[in-house]
Amino acid sequence: MTALVVVSHSDPDSLTHHVARSVTEAIRTAGGSVETADLAAENFDPRFAGADLNLFRGNGTTPADVLSEQERIDRADHLILVFPMYWWSMPALLKGWIDRVFVSGWAYDITPDSGFVKKLDRLTVHLVSLAGDDADSFERHGIDAAFRTQIERGIVEYCGATVGSTTFLHETDARSRDALAEEIADLASAIAARVACRQKAVTH
Repeated sequence: MTALVVVSHSDPDSLTHHVARSVTEAIRTAGGSVETADLAAENFDPRFAGADLNLFRGNGTTPADVLSEQERIDRADHLILVFPMYWWSMPALLKGWIDRVFVSGWAYDITPDSGFVKKLDRLTVHLVSLAGDDADSFERHGIDAAFRTQIERGIVEYCGATVGSTTFLHETDARSRDALAEEIADLASAIAARVACRQKAVTH
């Protein structure tokens, strides 16, 4: 089985990148094949521009950068998104990546005969979000529920993919990397185990 780790943060020394590297290394250690997509370093353009609009309207072709991203996902069985939480959601860079890549004809289809068809049922998605707030605040303000509705249901399940796991790394502004190290190692190992578990299931 293969995995694609997508990280969205402009600072390669950020905790977000540290988590992404930890997940990548854990998957490799578990014997999995993994590719990393650093959206900021690769200068992915998140703007839904004219070419994207033409494609959406059915009178254009898939832009080359979008096609490249779709091909990367097509090579993977597991898609792992690692990102900081901004305003109860994901950064604009990652949201724009989803806006442009998860489009009609690839992620889903709407046809007169079949109606709405989900096309990513082969894919398992893992969400890793780094948050400055604590877990009690998330529950008190309903952030967990909002995240499930907007991202798990509104994006992942909408396209037919399976939510493999959702992990929040809380209080990242208040705790040091050393204090977070064990939690990061545990979440990386847990995701790697899910990838390996599916691999064994398919093999046998």
